[in-house]
Amino acid sequence: MTKVFLVDDEIVIREGIRNSFPWETSDYTLVGEAPDGEIAIQMIRDTNPDVLITDIRMPFMDGLALSKAVRSEMPWIGIIILSGYDEFDYARQAIQLGVREYLLKPITAAELRQALDRVTETMRKEREERKNSHVADADDFLREKLIDSLYNDEMTETDAEHVITRLHGMGVNVVAAKYTVVDAAFEPAADGVAALRELAENAGGILYVTGCRTGARILILGDNESDTEERAYAFASSAAKELERCGCRKIRACVGEIVGRPADIVKSLKTARNIRHAMEEDPARPVIVGVRELSEMPSDKKSRSVITEARYYLAQHYTDPNLMLQDVAGAVNMSNSRFSTVFSQETGKTFTEYLTGLRIARAKELLRTTDMKSGAIAYEVGYNDNHYFSYLFKKNTGMTPGEYRDSQ
Repeated sequence: MTKVFLVDDEIVIREGIRNSFPWETSDYTLVGEAPDGEIAIQMIRDTNPDVLITDIRMPFMDGLALSKAVRSEMPWIGIIILSGYDEFDYARQAIQLGVREYLLKPITAAELRQALDRVTETMRKEREERKNSHVADADDFLREKLIDSLYNDEMTETDAEHVITRLHGMGVNVVAAKYTVVDAAFEPAADGVAALRELAENAGGILYVTGCRTGARILILGDNESDTEERAYAFASSAAKELERCGCRKIRACVGEIVGRPADIVKSLKTARNIRHAMEEDPARPVIVGVRELSEMPSDKKSRSVITEARYYLAQHYTDPNLMLQDVAGAVNMSNSRFSTVFSQETGKTFTEYLTGLRIARAKELLRTTDMKSGAIAYEVGYNDNHYFSYLFKKNTGMTPGEYRDSQ
């Protein structure tokens, strides 16, 4: 099933696509929607769709800015741009960002179905090509060897500066304020490394992948500690999902400590590798782990207390229609990506799934115990759009709100 996420600031457009497209009888499922890119980006990270459909003109973060962010962090997502403006400049920018389809509104369900089919087929073929025919040229080989040398136990500051100078001469800038390493283990290693290289190539020079016997090492560059942690967890999460797509098994992505000098990159690798070795002793442990998660694991008390705190916060605020993942992450003092990872691994649900579950449970209670109309219940549980509420209710219960009430 191909997962689709929809972004458009016009509720009529979202309603039209949501209600006219034959989601239930197709190979596509709508996993979420948002009125602008700023709200959408966190939901996209959480729901991990295969295809993004976005309007181009929106407040706060427009479709081009959203597409750029998605291409940087999650380049495997196919993007379809919707626009009411037949202007070449928009199309040109969209093509430069790697947008798959550029469609003019209004669009019919049949036209959207054809666009989705084209995008998914193209993506399937590209994945097969990457899997079967990736061949590194001489420059790629040398670049990877130089980056890999930064993981040498005997690396000195002088050696690191020499490596960075050579890389700079090849057009590769690895100068940053902070660094961390993600040690990713998976089987079979060769298939997964090609997929991770593809992610890195589309990440705008903030990370570099080198293959190793057990999988891959990913060097993450950041501007500060929080920025570096955000990027590391976001990529680890994306990498795990992409490796699953490639059919890899026994996936572990371990985030090392954050360091400030190129000569200390090997120290970050060692902590990541030690985490992975500890994780291999217990296959039931989470797929993605960092230094702080490992220190919390002997008793699990701290991680559980964080999730308990997050659940309490959600229980108090889930009816707020403006509630977003970053609000809860901030309440428990975690970066967005780290919180999303820990929350899903501890609860077995993504943040969006958990929040939707709270709202639907409350809606069911109100349908059973009151005579409130569906629109009033939608607003009461955190949805400003009654039609979207009805869509989610049926998707989660198999019945419309009215059918549910009649069945009680």
